[in-house]
Amino acid sequence: MNNPDNKGACPTMEQIDPMLAPEQLQRLRGLSASFCLAEGGSHGPDHSERVLHTAMTIGRQMAARLDILAPAALLHDIGRREESLSRGTICHARRGAELAAPLLLDLGYTKEAIAAICHCIGAHRFRRGGAVQPESLEARILFDADKLDSIGAIGIGRAFLFAGQIGARLHNPEQNPASTLPYSLEDTAYREFRVKMSRVRQQMLTPVGLELAAQRHAFMETFFNQLTRETSGLFS
Repeated sequence: MNNPDNKGACPTMEQIDPMLAPEQLQRLRGLSASFCLAEGGSHGPDHSERVLHTAMTIGRQMAARLDILAPAALLHDIGRREESLSRGTICHARRGAELAAPLLLDLGYTKEAIAAICHCIGAHRFRRGGAVQPESLEARILFDADKLDSIGAIGIGRAFLFAGQIGARLHNPEQNPASTLPYSLEDTAYREFRVKMSRVRQQMLTPVGLELAAQRHAFMETFFNQLTRETSGLFS
């Protein structure tokens, strides 16, 4: 199988779906930005764009409905602001699905399409045993695309971005991740890798996502091994 990570930059309108009007896609992007811009950092509009790109790549390989995937990818995090304000008591996936329904109706989507898109959004945060499970192919692809954005080179970049925002150290391989706390000096990108990112490859729901996750996981292992060598004064 060709490596989907080697595709080009952001997909064009035609690559996303020839039946999706450029104006429609731009309106979706505008709506996504209006909700996600304030989040910035790891969950701003650029995150939704990357998820769109990855979802389209996987979707084309698996013959999924790209007209469902595109709006779901762009709108999947529109409930995150409310989750942040509620300190986690509101699930951003479920709230995002609720917020998306009237927006999609205004854009002219049918009730059937709205239900399919909102299912993808509501299930993209699926946890084993959770109430909202990704049942459709498109929902499973969106789940994988969102998770893939948290690992590999992108995941490493996001982890360092977050660590910098909270003032964490650069690297702390000598620390046991189980003995450190989130949002602390020791909440480094390395801790994020050991506690969360290293487990993502086991969560994939599609064969393409599984392949990509394995590739990205291997890169993370290589990167953090090299970082440890360099910070320890080992150069060969």
